[in-house]
Formats: sequence, C-alpha cells, structure tokens
Amino acid sequence: MSEVKVNKVSPRSGTGLQLGDSGDTITIPAGATITNSGTAVNFGATGSASWVTTVKTGDFTAVAGEGYFVNTTSGEIDVTLPAGTAGAVVAVKDYANTWDTNNCILISNGSEKIGGSTNNATLSTEGLAITLVYIDSTQGWLVTDDGLQSVAVTNPYLVATGGTITTSGNCKIHTFTGPGTFEVTQTASSTPDNVVDYLVIAGGGGGTISCNVGGGGGAGGFRFFAPTPSIPGAPGAPLNGPAGLPVSIQSYPITVGGGGASSPTGSPSRSGTVSTFSSITSAGGGGGGGNASPAPNIVGESGGSGGGGGSLGPTAAYYAGGTGNTPPVSPSQGNPGGQGRHRSGVAEGAGGGGGAISAGLNGDVPSPPAAGGIGGTGAGLPATVFGSNGVPCGSYRYYAGGGGGGGNNQGVAGLGGGGNGSNGGQGNPGVAGTVNTGGGGGGAFKGCGTGAAGGSGIVVIRYKFQ
Repeated sequence: MSEVKVNKVSPRSGTGLQLGDSGDTITIPAGATITNSGTAVNFGATGSASWVTTVKTGDFTAVAGEGYFVNTTSGEIDVTLPAGTAGAVVAVKDYANTWDTNNCILISNGSEKIGGSTNNATLSTEGLAITLVYIDSTQGWLVTDDGLQSVAVTNPYLVATGGTITTSGNCKIHTFTGPGTFEVTQTASSTPDNVVDYLVIAGGGGGTISCNVGGGGGAGGFRFFAPTPSIPGAPGAPLNGPAGLPVSIQSYPITVGGGGASSPTGSPSRSGTVSTFSSITSAGGGGGGGNASPAPNIVGESGGSGGGGGSLGPTAAYYAGGTGNTPPVSPSQGNPGGQGRHRSGVAEGAGGGGGAISAGLNGDVPSPPAAGGIGGTGAGLPATVFGSNGVPCGSYRYYAGGGGGGGNNQGVAGLGGGGNGSNGGQGNPGVAGTVNTGGGGGGAFKGCGTGAAGGSGIVVIRYKFQ
C-alpha cells in the first residue's frame, strides 16, 4: 500500500474537495479525531453522534460529535455542552430510566443558548434520549430528535418452541403427541408469567389376548394444572394440580407414553408407559388381568389407573383389579380397576379398567349377566383449555377413560378414549384405546374375541404470550 504524507490538502480550484470516487471505502483509523477549528466533531451525516459506551455516572463536559449514556441512579448529573460551532452535535440517553427521579441538567457554554434561552435545560422524562445540534447564536442548541425507551417495545412474555403450537386467546399451546423438547428461549419480565399450565397423560393399559375372560386396561395416569377460572364446573376440576410449573431458559425433554400391548396369554407386560414433563410424571395404566397360569396374571395390574381383574371358571371366584394412583400423587392420577367375577355355572365377566375420575366396575354386576365391567370415567376439561385433542363431548374434551372388561355381554368403555371390551356373544374383539388420550384397551372374552392395546398418552403445555 502506497502512502502520502502531507500536512494540508486543499482544492486545486474552487472550495470543494472530494475524497475518493463513488463506491470507494474511506477508512478512518480507530482513535482518529476529526476537528473543526480545534473542536472535535462527528465524521458522518449532519446531526448524528458517535455514542460513547462508557456510562457517565457524574458531572462531565460533553465533546461535540459524541453521545452519552447518563446514569443518574445516585443523583442529578450536570452535562456541560461544548462551545457552539454550527453543525456540532451532542446526544444524551437516560441509561437507567431514572431521569424522572434524578434529573439530567444541560448547561450551556458561557452565554450560549439552548433553544433560544440562556437558561439551563432540565431533562426529567424517564427513558428519554435526545440529540441537539448547534445552529447559531440566536437559537444555540436545538433538539433535532428525541424519543423514549418505551417506543422500542420489547416482548415481555415467555417465548418457547417445541411440539405443535396453536393459540387460544392470550395463550400459546404446545401439544406433544410423541417425544420432543419444550425449549424456553426467553423468559417473561413478570415472574408469574413464567409459570406454565400442563396436561400430562400416560399411555393406557392393554387388554390381554386370553383364553379366559380379560379385564379392561386401566387409563394412563392423568395429571394437569390450569387456573381455576379456566375450568369452573368441569368434570375434571377436582383433579386440578396444586400449582403450575415455573420454567427458565433451558430445554425440557418431553416423554409421551405408549399404550400397553394386547399381550399374549401369560405375559405380564400389558401396562402403558410413563409420560413426563419437568417434575411431572404420570404412570402408565395397568394392564387387564386375563390368565390363571401363572396365577398373578389374572389379577389386574396397578398403574396410573388399575387394570380390571380377569375371570376364570368353573369355580366361583373373584379376581382383583389393579390399584390406581400408583405411585401415589396428590391429587390422585387415577382409580382402581374392577374385580373379575365368576359365579359357578351362571356367568363370568372381567372387570373394567379404572379411569381418571372413577373406578372400573366389577364384572357380572350390571345386567344382563355375564357382562364385562364398565370402564371408569375419564376426566373432562373445557374444550378451549388444552386445544383440540381428547374425546369431545358437549363443551368438554375427555381423557383417560378405562377400558371395558370382556364378557359374553360387552363391557362398555369409560368416556375418555377407553376401548369397549370383547363381546363374546357375537365374537367381536376388544377395541383399542384412542391414541393420545391415555384410554385403556378393551378386554378379551375367551376364544371368541381378543383384547386390545391401550391408547398412547399426550403432553400439552400452555402459557401466556401476549
């Protein structure tokens, strides 16, 4: 690079002087100062300032061409303006939004004016920023631009990604029908707005493929929180959790539980699997009982809601349903399954799986005889709270219904995604639980109809976004 060193560059003719040609880049080294009659001025558009990033916390004298962030937290600050030269510019900005408490005072140089007055100027508006340009001795320093920090509106609410995102009123709803990540990328300026509502439902238990009479699968564990005004009178309201979940900027892995399989005779792996979000875990629904060998497999399995007990003749017997709310949480995440029953020489019917709101009924209790037990009822929430999922019924959407028990007469499923039990009289198989509801699968009836799988779970997160 060639270099030319001179003390002065003057136009060859006239008064105009051009540096470079159109499209050229003119480089001013860091630390260099452009002066006008000995006073530093901004090198750039008229009326602009180069901002000094060292915050001013005490009285100082401004330099033409510079802007300053003035922090008056500890007290009033006086800013003495430089000697006025036409075109000189100075700017100041309220750094800590405290000028309304401790003012910023602009003091003119000598007898020079500010806005045509020889009085000092008091800046007392919170968040203010102003730019002044010196014009002449008549008006002195004039304000050419001003603004408030409040004009630069920032989003004061929680921002997050993950799942399928929809909106309802002032809330965003993130729905996970499979594993994923709820990623918080910005927290809200108000602490209560960093608390999210949640719906966490595990996979429902499956009914058993059985040579005997199989119990209905228990519903997946049902846990949720929404503000009380959102759910007045809803069937699921008694299960409302004690509080929402506070979140921060981080990743929250989401697990969505699968439904329990319609397992072969003797298999113990009929329960659904857990769903999780942050500190909330819902247990998989218990599988329905369905076989006497080994003996424990005729008893319904425990889980979020318990599976219904199986039934086996010819000896009169009662076979227990699985326990619900296992492991225990408060409010309860589910209910027990009904008993499987056999009355020697009369009838047999397996128990219904437990649901979020009520227990599964015992087999052979409702008329006609030999009926499978009815599945426990699921929980209903207003349709606007957690989006368009669940099983619609009136103005509510239901989740976590128990599967119906198998019987010569069909055990009807509980409302909320449970599947009906096998109707042995017609040879119909059990019905699977509805996906993403946590409904239990329907139970089997001997060789006339097989059991069915439980429905998968779901995780939904809701928060205020505007």
